[in-house]
Amino acid sequence: MTVTVRTVHDVAGIAAVADFFCDVWQTPRTMPPYPAEVLHSLAHAGGAVHAAYDTGGQLLGAAVAVFGEPAERDVYSFVAAARTSDRGTGLVVKRAQRDWAVQRGARSMRWTFDPLVGRNARFNLVKLGGRGTEYLVDFYGPMADGLNDGDESDRLTVTWDLTAPDPDPDPAGEPPAPAGELLTTAPDGAPLAYRDPETATLWCRVPDDIVKLRAADPELGLRWRHAVREVFTEAFSQGYEATAMSRDGWYTLTPRGAQA
Repeated sequence: MTVTVRTVHDVAGIAAVADFFCDVWQTPRTMPPYPAEVLHSLAHAGGAVHAAYDTGGQLLGAAVAVFGEPAERDVYSFVAAARTSDRGTGLVVKRAQRDWAVQRGARSMRWTFDPLVGRNARFNLVKLGGRGTEYLVDFYGPMADGLNDGDESDRLTVTWDLTAPDPDPDPAGEPPAPAGELLTTAPDGAPLAYRDPETATLWCRVPDDIVKLRAADPELGLRWRHAVREVFTEAFSQGYEATAMSRDGWYTLTPRGAQA
């Protein structure tokens, strides 16, 4: 399916993007997570609202970016979402954001995501080639949308080098499997984190589907939150960053500056 991405400036187009975000975050149209007037203001201030459409004009995905500190030549993408994950819409939208930013002199882009959502981690770290550079504890405070209600809003900051070549779209093999010393177990009783004493590489596991788990058992979801938080905050305090995510839910964390 052909996906077309364009920047949106008109009232109707931005309103449709605001409604789309309501659907993704499962909030009423009367309580959008990103109101249309806010999106208008961000675009007017020099940011960009990107929207992806199929050939029939259906909205498939959207993202919003604003510029950060001028001296850093940095852009902040404060929201991005796609209707489906199997059409490559998210990748098309992020690359359109990158092209827009690079044309205006940016060299890096940052955003945050829930570190327990493994599919998003794989997209950010493997598909895009970003790195998890900062762990933020309960970043937003309590959230009342349909995806995050009842949880604590920890977030992982991704830093994306916009000047780097695109990663292999179909990488051969997976990141190295967890090995070495078992550090701790997860709430399900299986291993949560390992450390290789020879390479100093760390691995940390997340649940298969935190959204479903949280909806079925909020208390268990919160236990996972705290367990993963403990591993990440300790690792980041020692200079680590997240560099990869396997298909079966294992983060790779390496000392800052090391090869992924």
